Amino acid sequence: MNLTSQRRMAAEVMDIGENRVWIDPEHTDKVAEAITRQDIRNLIEGGAISKRKVKGTSKARAKKIKKQKQKGRRKGQGSRKGSKTARKPSKQAWMETVRALRKRLKEMRDNEEVTKDEYRKLYDMTKGGFFRDVNHLENYVENKMEMTS
Repeated sequence: MNLTSQRRMAAEVMDIGENRVWIDPEHTDKVAEAITRQDIRNLIEGGAISKRKVKGTSKARAKKIKKQKQKGRRKGQGSRKGSKTARKPSKQAWMETVRALRKRLKEMRDNEEVTKDEYRKLYDMTKGGFFRDVNHLENYVENKMEMTS
């Protein structure tokens, strides 16, 4: 049974693509008899013809990957495009280091681990890029203290 013209008319009436028109297999004879748009409208109301749902793109995989990236996964060599400094500019790295060092220095001064004069000296050394990280600063202070006492 050829229902191409009915399918075409139904698509136009429902304002969808022909592939989305669903014709009930049990009512094909009724649909075949329909020759006017009004007949098609009546069949749509009767449920013999209906719309198929639009197929979407599933976001499940994308969501899963996003969640993994939030955890810090998928950041290996094969996923990287751009140099180390392109991914985190050297200025950004410097700012993070210096801020951490200054924060620790202030804690040391407030806890009286270092005097005000030592604090100033260490602050200037930090600004000059002497210390690699907080651990380096703490080791330096410990060793200096041992030498002076």
